[in-house]
Amino acid sequence: MASDAASLDVRAQLEEERDSLRGQLAELGVGTVGVDYDSNFADSSQVTAERGEAEALSAQLRETLDDVEHALNKLDEGAYGTCEECGKQINPARLEAKPAARYCIDCASKR
Repeated sequence: MASDAASLDVRAQLEEERDSLRGQLAELGVGTVGVDYDSNFADSSQVTAERGEAEALSAQLRETLDDVEHALNKLDEGAYGTCEECGKQINPARLEAKPAARYCIDCASKR
């Protein structure tokens, strides 16, 4: 990482994103017994479709949250900004656009 100030900025950005993702997951009812759907709703196919959409969204949010938490761990370890595939530094512009990036653009394009 370029400097302690930049590291603190990245950490703050990642922590803010982590909190936002946790809030979105909580709104979807993730982590509770289940999402509450009206069992008396006349159109059960609509309920099924909504449940499927909520589950797909929550899976995507959980994956993003895992990436953000992984990036925070890399910051703690002093390995933030290093490609996990080739070991080279990730371009700062890529990290600015996607702070939780695990791979440089070359390695990411091969995946």
